Amino acid sequence: MLVPSPWRADFPAIAALHRQDQTYLDNAATTQKPQALLDALAHYYANGAANVHRAQHLPGAHATQAFEDSRSKVGQWLNAGDSGQIVFTHGATSALNLLAYGLEHRFESGDEIVISALEHHANLLPWQQLAQRRDLKLLILPLDADGLIDIDAASRLIGPRTRLLAVSQLSNVLGAWQPLTPLLAMAKAQGALTVIDGAQGVVHGRHDVQALGCDFYVFSSHKLYGPDGVGVLFGRHAALKHLRHWQFGGEMVQDADYQHASFRPAPLGFEAGTPPIAGVIGLGATLDYLGALDQQAVTAHEAALHAYLLQGLQARNGIRLLGTPQLALVSFVVDGVHNADLAHLLTEQGIAVRAGHHCAMPLMKSFGLAGAIRVSLALYNDSEDLERFFEALDQALELLR
Repeated sequence: MLVPSPWRADFPAIAALHRQDQTYLDNAATTQKPQALLDALAHYYANGAANVHRAQHLPGAHATQAFEDSRSKVGQWLNAGDSGQIVFTHGATSALNLLAYGLEHRFESGDEIVISALEHHANLLPWQQLAQRRDLKLLILPLDADGLIDIDAASRLIGPRTRLLAVSQLSNVLGAWQPLTPLLAMAKAQGALTVIDGAQGVVHGRHDVQALGCDFYVFSSHKLYGPDGVGVLFGRHAALKHLRHWQFGGEMVQDADYQHASFRPAPLGFEAGTPPIAGVIGLGATLDYLGALDQQAVTAHEAALHAYLLQGLQARNGIRLLGTPQLALVSFVVDGVHNADLAHLLTEQGIAVRAGHHCAMPLMKSFGLAGAIRVSLALYNDSEDLERFFEALDQALELLR
């Protein structure tokens, strides 16, 4: 099966890795970057870096304009419209912690926070720790046999004491879209706030936060072919008003004296200190690049590549897939083989995959596993990458068995 990638040449690192005999299949962890992003970063640093929102001089004005242009581009990418605002953070983890601390005052002892059994640590630990601080109940939605959040169980667990629902859009372990529509409807019926971890989902297709109907949507730039150190928090205007400031410093202050201070509303009120200026500008350039692609062609390419990956894994004896992966990634274990041993032999052959618990340790424990191998795909991968993976996999399994 031949699945070429017409966008491969747009990512210089792929050619560099190929010269090092490396095949990169760990894209759910982070992606390689397009030349458009590299050009934007070089232009910003080479033509006068400056802080934003704070200076009248020309470099400051240029930086502020580019920074705010990126905010507009992110809003357009998510179709935020007039219903919400975009807050920049230092990552999805930072954004989720902002929510956990910023909303803490809304919870009372005995209130309930609902998450799912498949959450990444970034969408588990902030809520777990909030529950411990405020004597709350953290309820876990179980999964069905396909690795989807069980809707029947959710209808029983989401109730009058539910104050917040926080779930992933696309599992970073199971590669399955989660049933957000009924889940969000259940939470809304109880008057609960809703948080979507879009770190994996935002990479595949365009997602309309107005259509989703969530209160907050979070993602990381570095998984969406953008720079690291940048996170995005979309919040509806009404939902953002519930947030209290949790980090304090420059930029977010409206007025201050030695004993008292007042603070700006969102978005600047939640961007204390110097933001990741170059990264935000770079994310804007990445969105320009992605927006110019034929989205139907990208989706078809990802689907064909994923089908080829599934076909190859299912054709090999002793391999067990986790869940029912739908796109982008597959996690698997091999009977009688430790995932770390297999990853070591793949690494020796130049195959970059992920092994371990994938920052979802409770999920792995529920499967009775110490870890799994994960192969994750990007738009620049092609069938030759997977052929090299399969060849290395066969050699590794021959040795280990």
